[in-house]
Amino acid sequence: MIRVKFNNEQLSVKEGTRVLELVERGERKNLVVCQVGAQIKELNYRLSEKNDGMTIKLLNLNNAEAGRAYRASLRYIVAMAFYNIYPDVKIRFSYNISRSIFCRALTKSFNMARAVEAISAEVERIIEADLPIERVTVTIAEATEIYKKFHLDDKIEILKYRPENTVHLYKCGDYYNYLHNYMVPSTGCIHNYTITPYSPGIIIQYPRHDLDANIPEFEEEATYCKTLQRAYDWAERAKVQTVADINRKIERGEVLEFVQMCEAYHNRQLAELGDAIEREIEDVRLVAIAGPSSSGKTTFCNRLRIELLSRGIDPVTISMDDYYFEKEKICEIQGKPLSELDLEHIACLDIDLFNKDLFDLINGEKVTLPRFDFKSGRRVAGRTIRLEQNVPIIIEGIHALNERLTRSIPKHRKFKIYIAPHTQLNIDDHSPLSVTDARLIRRIVRDMNFRNCPAANTIDMWQSVRNGEFRWIYPNQENADYVFNSSLGYEMCVLKKQAMEALQQIDAAAPQYLVANRLIKTLKYFRDIGDDSMIPCNSLLREFIGGSCFEV
Repeated sequence: MIRVKFNNEQLSVKEGTRVLELVERGERKNLVVCQVGAQIKELNYRLSEKNDGMTIKLLNLNNAEAGRAYRASLRYIVAMAFYNIYPDVKIRFSYNISRSIFCRALTKSFNMARAVEAISAEVERIIEADLPIERVTVTIAEATEIYKKFHLDDKIEILKYRPENTVHLYKCGDYYNYLHNYMVPSTGCIHNYTITPYSPGIIIQYPRHDLDANIPEFEEEATYCKTLQRAYDWAERAKVQTVADINRKIERGEVLEFVQMCEAYHNRQLAELGDAIEREIEDVRLVAIAGPSSSGKTTFCNRLRIELLSRGIDPVTISMDDYYFEKEKICEIQGKPLSELDLEHIACLDIDLFNKDLFDLINGEKVTLPRFDFKSGRRVAGRTIRLEQNVPIIIEGIHALNERLTRSIPKHRKFKIYIAPHTQLNIDDHSPLSVTDARLIRRIVRDMNFRNCPAANTIDMWQSVRNGEFRWIYPNQENADYVFNSSLGYEMCVLKKQAMEALQQIDAAAPQYLVANRLIKTLKYFRDIGDDSMIPCNSLLREFIGGSCFEV
């Protein structure tokens, strides 16, 4: 017998008992996965001696890991519905606007709009049938034959890069697939979703763990949508849409060409920005830059300044950090003790002084800027400057796109830039790479290299970082005049070595292991670019791995 703690009770269960068997049937509907010890397991997981003494927690859609499993299971069912009705049609999933999944047909002649009704009905039929989703383990050779049967050539390609000799597949009736994630025990566990036509494909919405398991209202985001489409088009032209596509370039000895191609895409965007700002230079007085963590903002600001210098425009950079109130003042404003302060709140900035200084500078006045002395925690007098004609000011920070911050400057005198990696890369056609995970991998490597911060600490603070992004950055991204895609197609092949070493140091019993294990499972498929000497010293990637010419 095995002793486990379940629902605050100590239980003795037989070896081989499934976690699902411990749950009352009426309680099963809202469950997705479980946590056994420090690890995520499926509800069909069978307990063994190694689980003796562990605590079992049931996870519903209010949990982030459960949310990922729910999304993967929903994609599985949609892919199954397509195979049942249109077995010769290839589809691809990707993350899209309004925090949704986009599904497009790769089969050129297929009209997705006409298929929506039939697919929706088949998805509903599969869910109502409450079919078991079983995990099976097969050899690489057996998986290859199964994938051939279901015309999943992209999955056969990624098998070449799997370090293990076996493969986990999921079987539902006669259908097989694998979506690089945990799954619900049966199709009936998927009870909340929407499928909507959205040219040239369909939008699939799902409950969000951070919204109390509700589906957010769909919001049209034209600027963000154009950026994603542009990223998709570039990846298609460059033939780097999947991990296997990238790995083949490395295997063929095309690393230098690949790196330079990706860097050239950044250069082209910088040139576009330079053109746009130069065209409006008589009006533009403020260039505001914002983006989520690990987007490469520091390097981007330096490169944008150089781009503008090449056009005879010599911008002045003002640090928003210098306008922070002292902590005593912030305590007074927020009515909270020091330990409970929200230091990312816009009210932590002296908005009145910031606007006064901007207004005076733009109108030709001489201004003595503040400088925040972080040792003393006080603002002191900084440099005194006066702007020449047609010299814009560059600001960068979490609130840079927020109109409240720069209310004294007319909108037509501001040029707003949103920067973030917008990869449209897939592990395979049914498993898109998470942009959030890509940023977290960047940050883990940067924190380790420059802040003496282990991966476990970075993972611990990540949710707090994300909360700030959702509150202060994402609501303003649609206000941007230009969206800079800071993704580099080759970056995971470079980050892999350092990130894997850092992540593998996290013990399997540690709470951070859940995230670390997920990132390791993604990184393991990428071929390693061992020599980073061919990466330019001004590359955004240098901000994370070191060796940037801007570090000094």
